[in-house]
Amino acid sequence: MSNHLYNESKKEFQLERMILFSDAVFAIAITLLVIEIKVPEIHEEISDKALSLSLVHLVPKFLGFLISFLLIGLYWTVHHRMFGYVTDYNNRLLWLNLFFLFFIVLMPFSTGFYSEYAGPDLFRKQLKVPMTFYVLNFFGAGIMNYVMWKYISNPKYKLTSPPIDPLILKQAKARSLIVPIVFLLMLPVAYLVNVIVAVYIPILIPVVMRIVTKRINKNHKR
Repeated sequence: MSNHLYNESKKEFQLERMILFSDAVFAIAITLLVIEIKVPEIHEEISDKALSLSLVHLVPKFLGFLISFLLIGLYWTVHHRMFGYVTDYNNRLLWLNLFFLFFIVLMPFSTGFYSEYAGPDLFRKQLKVPMTFYVLNFFGAGIMNYVMWKYISNPKYKLTSPPIDPLILKQAKARSLIVPIVFLLMLPVAYLVNVIVAVYIPILIPVVMRIVTKRINKNHKR
């Protein structure tokens, strides 16, 4: 009995370590986002007008920071909710979580790279490489989030106890796919239509989530 309690305690401790490590990665990634926004340097006479103009030039970076901040925060809340169901772990879950965190820690760079060239020059020259890198980063995070939901809910591995409610699981899987799919939609719009139009595609995310959630709930009640 004592060995069983010891093994259970050790398992809980190891699972807690993975969660704490993940929380630390999220905290660092979300903090590094703001480091990409540098304090403006004025090389002319300092005045309120000059400072205001320099802040205007930083608007794309602030927008990139805001979007990425909200999405990293969203992924943190999802990760927190996901591991609220997990009562056991294995090496594959450790690696899946690590691959997911890889895309999270990459977000400060992809956000900085994208926002650096997301001003007037991007719109005028129709630059697509920064947007492509940015989109693929969020696509990778979203797909890994979906893979983790699918993996932990597989009864074969017995990682959750009790099993996740089917309705909650359907909603979680659907939402985890909406973000990467909508982001990926930016690329054909940018390459085939217009970069400016593609920039606004992420606005569709909450709308699509609301529609899909309502449909899932409606089908579940039948």
